Amino acid sequence: MKITRMRCWLPLCLMCWGLLGACASLPNVTAMSSQLEPAAAPSVKGVNGDLSAARGKALLAKRWPKGSLDMQAQAALEEAATGVPLIAGNKCTLLFDGPQTMAEMLKAINGARNNINLETYIFDQDELGLKFADALIEKQRQGVTVNILYDSVGTLGVPAEFFKRMRDAGIHLIEFNPVNPAKLSGESWKLNNRDHRKVLIVDGKTAFTGGINISATYAKSSLFRSASRPTDKSQVGWRDTHIKVEGPAVQAFQWLFVRQWATQDKDDLTEADYFPQPVIAGDKVVRVLGSEPGGKFEIYKAYNLAIQEAKKSIHITSAYFVPDRQTVEALMAAARRGVDVKIVLPGVSDSGLVFYAGHAFYDDLLDSGVQIHQLKLAVLHAKTAVIDGNWSTVGSTNIDTRSFLHNSELNVVIMGDAFGGEMERAFQEDLRDSVQITQEAWRHRPWADRLREFAARFMNYWL
Repeated sequence: MKITRMRCWLPLCLMCWGLLGACASLPNVTAMSSQLEPAAAPSVKGVNGDLSAARGKALLAKRWPKGSLDMQAQAALEEAATGVPLIAGNKCTLLFDGPQTMAEMLKAINGARNNINLETYIFDQDELGLKFADALIEKQRQGVTVNILYDSVGTLGVPAEFFKRMRDAGIHLIEFNPVNPAKLSGESWKLNNRDHRKVLIVDGKTAFTGGINISATYAKSSLFRSASRPTDKSQVGWRDTHIKVEGPAVQAFQWLFVRQWATQDKDDLTEADYFPQPVIAGDKVVRVLGSEPGGKFEIYKAYNLAIQEAKKSIHITSAYFVPDRQTVEALMAAARRGVDVKIVLPGVSDSGLVFYAGHAFYDDLLDSGVQIHQLKLAVLHAKTAVIDGNWSTVGSTNIDTRSFLHNSELNVVIMGDAFGGEMERAFQEDLRDSVQITQEAWRHRPWADRLREFAARFMNYWL
């Protein structure tokens, strides 16, 4: 599988490159809330710009259950930490696994009238990749402007002819941070910085993001919400989560795409109606967070702040779980103060290095009361969290140093218990298909696994 090859090759290559220079580090976020100076009310944007303070408060003014996050206070803290405002008036639709997500994305592409912007880590030349390429070429031929930004490492091994065919059809493509330094148009070779986002924006009105790449890996569904219980791994697809966003927040996706395109020092985007007048599409209030190497660590800060402020529950689903020490300490502290902390992690993985490196933190987490569950049979690739049932996030960001420090990532934070309830139901479904790792079982794991964990932990920084 292409994703498997990338996860195995990338850490080794980047470790060798990283040894040539100093390691970067994450900011200090310990006790972050006490150091912030939030405004009295969070900023909220609507279809016609900033909403009044009164209107913004009203959107978050529900009386939240005692012992859960207060949305107004949390939103103000998060804005102070990230500098990113909330956006009201959106419709958010959860999409699970490849077939459902790919069908929705292709439907949006086929319905495009003006422009399509695609930003992806992996774009394989396989049955599914060719289907997407054909659909995009057809839209370009119909006069729709199509722009594609694809990561050089994520597409390593994909024949150049695959992308040339799209270029010859008139599609505008940029290879992000080329592995081959001869292809650079900027000033420096930044092999360690990757574009890990998975974003599709259609006509400036509909946006998709999450964990799903364009690869035949996603041709099958996982066990998620399935009445059947297959026992053969070959029958089971990858377990992943995507989100479809409609409404004013799509403009934030579009700005992040435009900015990322500009970082590659290429020609300006072809003229198109990228920012049509937004319309109210639903009642969801969201924050669109984009992070990049050398930036302000917006996603890292938002994650840690929500964990630190959690009152009732922290439910995380993480494909590649190799957390930094601050995140581990925040999860442990939450469990010790009585928060229900549960994490669903892979039971099988496409990357042995990441799988065993993540195990290095199990002892501390289990000792503090954090519950760890491993998904059975299906390979887990989702990156989601729901905290106190009313703060949710879906995106491309793994709980690891690479995502927070070296990758360009994109996550959507959705406020409110309606969407939070959907996220909770999905989390409980994953728990059903998982096995809990008890302290007793963990202490008696095979010595061969312990040796693999010991070896893998030395590569934590590059995973």
